[in-house]
Amino acid sequence: MTSKELLYLPPALTGRASYTERVRRLFTEYLAQRGLRLTRQRLRILDHLLSTDKHLGLEQIYGVLRSSGLGRATVFRTLKMLEECRLVSRVTAANGSTRFELHIERPHHDHLICLACGGIQEVRWPGLERIQAKSCRSLGFSPEWHRHEVFGRCADCRRKTA
Repeated sequence: MTSKELLYLPPALTGRASYTERVRRLFTEYLAQRGLRLTRQRLRILDHLLSTDKHLGLEQIYGVLRSSGLGRATVFRTLKMLEECRLVSRVTAANGSTRFELHIERPHHDHLICLACGGIQEVRWPGLERIQAKSCRSLGFSPEWHRHEVFGRCADCRRKTA
């Protein structure tokens, strides 16, 4: 499994500073609409997510940031807010726990999750998307969102057990 998991990052991420500022602005606006502010702790959590190329869980984020005084509850609440404002989305890890990934400006994609090493690989399936859209139309169903998470063994782990 490759160490870089987040494959479908926005092209703007090559100029990461402008993307980071846009995400910070969106989060600041979301918080302001609710009478909250972008605190140093919230910013630290957001910046950690922006700096990674992996799907991170609450405990992973907390483990990295607790030495700077952040509590587990602060990380949990901030992730919940980031998810509510659609800046991050959930991915199910191999052990059933939740991991988070940047959501904003990323194309729709699905995940292949290795049960052996826990790696997460992002994939895009345009053909499958067309089949879903056609099925929904034929049934008069209006989908809001969906996600596919396929669990199995990655090529590296399969080679190790062969």
